[in-house]
Amino acid sequence: MHNIRKLTEDLVWVGANDRRIEKFEGVYGLGSGMSYNSYFGDFGKTVLMDTADKAVAKQFFSNLEYCLAGRPLDYVIVHHMEPDHSATLIDLLHHHTETQVVCNAKTAQIISQFFPELDLSARTTLVKDRDTLEIGTHEFRFLFAPMVHWPEVMFSFDTTSGTLFSADAFGSYGAIDGSIFADMHDFESDLKNEARRYYTNIVGKYGMQTIAALKKAADLDIRMICPLHSYVWRKDFDKIISCYQAWGSYTPEKNGVLIIEGSIYGNTAGVCEVLATELDSRGIKSVIYDASVKTASEFIAAAFKYSHIVVAAPTYNMNIYSPVEHVLTELAAHGIRNRTCAVIENGSWAPQSGKIIRELLGKLPGMTVLEDGVTIKSAPGKDTYDSVIKLADAIAATF
Repeated sequence: MHNIRKLTEDLVWVGANDRRIEKFEGVYGLGSGMSYNSYFGDFGKTVLMDTADKAVAKQFFSNLEYCLAGRPLDYVIVHHMEPDHSATLIDLLHHHTETQVVCNAKTAQIISQFFPELDLSARTTLVKDRDTLEIGTHEFRFLFAPMVHWPEVMFSFDTTSGTLFSADAFGSYGAIDGSIFADMHDFESDLKNEARRYYTNIVGKYGMQTIAALKKAADLDIRMICPLHSYVWRKDFDKIISCYQAWGSYTPEKNGVLIIEGSIYGNTAGVCEVLATELDSRGIKSVIYDASVKTASEFIAAAFKYSHIVVAAPTYNMNIYSPVEHVLTELAAHGIRNRTCAVIENGSWAPQSGKIIRELLGKLPGMTVLEDGVTIKSAPGKDTYDSVIKLADAIAATF
């Protein structure tokens, strides 16, 4: 049974939802599944914008064949070759031997790596950056967006309708509920958190490339944005574009403090609670994330959101308590930078975590690590509270 969603008179969403997937890419936790977007254009010539993940192959092909109604598929445009968008490409091309593949040279190379048995030499239309291609009554312009988030990624802009097919850009975690249009949902309460988590987890390291792609698309007369995941944008584009400008430039969304806390027996955690109280009394918002409970994807998103980061960890095997060490490794891998940081350490006989945390943070671009910090020896002592007050004052002085 088909399940399609009409976007315009000649453009249809033919994707599908996977509500059972628990982790995206086997790493990032999902609370409400994932959508895999594919779009079908009936422009005198038929064209498919990307395919879909194997997990939703049955629904995807049912949707596509319903739209084709027995007609040939003239083109498939491949914007991104990651398997969640291309795993079914080989099945499509085996079934539709008439279909011409539109892609760039790097994409063609990756197609041959995933599907070495495919001979597409006579079935490929290669495009270069800013090339145009007429498909029936519509004209497409191709804009390369390398490392957003693979090197072959490109956008295509339907100049006839003003539709931007944006690959993984402007997408989000989560299956599509109800209306497919973003403006039918509350962005701040319903969409923004998962859009942030998706961008920071998947693309976050490539901020410079994201900004370059935004600049390339800035002069387009965009009337709709069709990403490969989540909702379609047909108005209020600034809501999502401004987020990408902030995230891509590593500009904090909010002045506030993310406290990354690891605690074995609760003593370090107790000091973090006091610090949060003191920050609040100074009018500063803070959130405490326990490294043993929160996932790395949540830490990454929060670090992009807030202007300040406090890292609190016991010494563990003469190193950093391992859950906190893992978070710091993930933050570095995802390119976090330009934050003001502070350190709280604990150690019963030889506190070492603070020194190592400072060294790790100091290697990240644009990080300011405050000299003031807190050292706990086993449990908070009589001087600990004074150190927390001093640290709260030092943080407040940077706002």
